[in-house]
Amino acid sequence: MTIFQYIYDSINAIEINTVGSIFKLVLSMLLGAVVGYERKRKGQPAGVRTFSLIAMGATLAMLLSIYVPQEYMGLKNGDPGRIAAQVITGIGFLGAGAIIQMKGSVRGLTTAAGIWMVSIIGMAVGVGMYGLSVIACALILFILVQLERIEHRVSRGSESRIIRIKTADILHDISDYKEVLRRHKIHLQNFYVEYDFDSVETRLNLICLLRETTDYIELFSQFEKLHPTKSISLANQLSF
Repeated sequence: MTIFQYIYDSINAIEINTVGSIFKLVLSMLLGAVVGYERKRKGQPAGVRTFSLIAMGATLAMLLSIYVPQEYMGLKNGDPGRIAAQVITGIGFLGAGAIIQMKGSVRGLTTAAGIWMVSIIGMAVGVGMYGLSVIACALILFILVQLERIEHRVSRGSESRIIRIKTADILHDISDYKEVLRRHKIHLQNFYVEYDFDSVETRLNLICLLRETTDYIELFSQFEKLHPTKSISLANQLSF
């Protein structure tokens, strides 16, 4: 038996062995790193190291699920559902940590979904589904890169932004602001209001779908005329 045949057999063996385990850990690390690089390129806090560790951890959990019954109970096929089942539950805590909520703006949903998917890929590598794992990784990249471009193209340059308005008054009706948005053909997705009765202020966050051609100077000028206004600003609606 040649060394290459030995490695091939070890990689595809049902029983847990050193060569096959190392190969699975390395493969899951590489697949996780690929997805992590794309997320880091988009400015997400979870990057190459985080995704690589998640994929490797899921693979190692799956290997342990198979190894323990094989070694101590004599079950050739093991019980891969025992330890590995907890990975899906536990990974939810990491996904939740990747989601940041800030005044109506949500950031990190796509990264959280990526973390969950990478953990499943790691588990698939752990049971020897190498081809499916690589295909799944390629599909993740297609979704994160190509579908984003298609999504932007379909929206024709529209993007979700937050218009923050601070008035020197307590507002009980924002229908006049909605009318200004309607005249500018701006879709109001949602809004949030915060009252400061001590300072007699209203902080209004308008989450709108704006086009690249929107005349912000004219828009803000019309807002300023509606009520005594202290400040108006524009912020990104970070949702991916």
